[in-house]
Amino acid sequence: MNEHLESIREGVQSVCNNFGDDYWLARDDDGVFPQEFHSALAKAGWLGITMPPEYGGAGLGVSEAAIMMHTIAKCGAMSAASGIHINMFGPHPIVVFGTDEQKEKWIPPLVKGEHKVCFGVTEPNAGLDTTNITTFAKRVDGGWVVNGRKIWNSTAQVADRIMLLARTTKREDVSKSTQGISLFYTEFDRSKIEAQRIAKMGRKAIDSNMIFFDNLFIPDGDLIGEEGKGFYYILEAMNPERILIGAEAVGIGQDALRRATGYAAEREVFGRPIGQNQGIQHPLAENWMELEAAWLMAMNAAKLYDEGASCGAEANAAKFLGARAGYNAALQSVLTHGGMGYAKEYHVERLLREVIITRIAPVSEQLIASFIGERVLGLPKSY
Repeated sequence: MNEHLESIREGVQSVCNNFGDDYWLARDDDGVFPQEFHSALAKAGWLGITMPPEYGGAGLGVSEAAIMMHTIAKCGAMSAASGIHINMFGPHPIVVFGTDEQKEKWIPPLVKGEHKVCFGVTEPNAGLDTTNITTFAKRVDGGWVVNGRKIWNSTAQVADRIMLLARTTKREDVSKSTQGISLFYTEFDRSKIEAQRIAKMGRKAIDSNMIFFDNLFIPDGDLIGEEGKGFYYILEAMNPERILIGAEAVGIGQDALRRATGYAAEREVFGRPIGQNQGIQHPLAENWMELEAAWLMAMNAAKLYDEGASCGAEANAAKFLGARAGYNAALQSVLTHGGMGYAKEYHVERLLREVIITRIAPVSEQLIASFIGERVLGLPKSY
């Protein structure tokens, strides 16, 4: 951390201070999108931290975005982070591959918080095998007509736009499975898109959905880059996303650890604070070490990315280690609180429910381990 990064943290924290535990507990109960929080960050200029200055952004890097998202996650866990972190990495293909006209049209409303965007990538029968998607965009006069379905689309209930990955050439008609996939950024037309909310264990305020496309028309101007190259474009957002997820998980874990150590120092059983017992103290000490190590990996990956260096291994490791460390700390916090850890008023059960998603999405721990085994250790491909 240096003075510049500390100023980022302080600025974001000043917004977060207005949204305490009661606010996030209420959103966990009612499932309402945290619009007030989203608007406050937009008003303070934080939603455009990585966007180009000529379109209203700050033009900063993933390092600054990681600090921002880490701070936000320590405040409101994934309910806070998931509502805005798509602004950090989601529009990146637009910045890199979009036309000047597209950038001028699409980026400023995102920076100002006027538009919310959801991702349309994952499909029920494809999972992590993105090249196996079947949602198809058929060429017609003036654009495409899309039919198909996607799953695990966050914020589809409140989104104005969708970043959609769809086949424009069938898989059997291309020489490589990564070909024939195109990327679109278009209006979320609810007359042609049905979003069915999925009930889930955590992050209730950030809706997850199954969405269905029924003859959705996408105009020519909403295609990003060249037709058929969307799979390669979407890769541009993957390393930043993994870094930020890792940073967010660490933030949640550190919040959980703070609550656990506070409780252990005050709670007395058999005439002594429970934190005096090594059976309580040592697991929390291990949590601190794991979280610090994961944080260093996340910031190392962010630094490499901002320098334009290769960071695939580090970004994946940051996501893996951050998620594990955050989960372990949240679980230990619940156990440290004992019976009260199961009570909502102490908030740690909410942190555990929210952090577990970081171990699952956007890429599984098993695929990360396979990537490291193959790309770093030079072992044969296992899948």
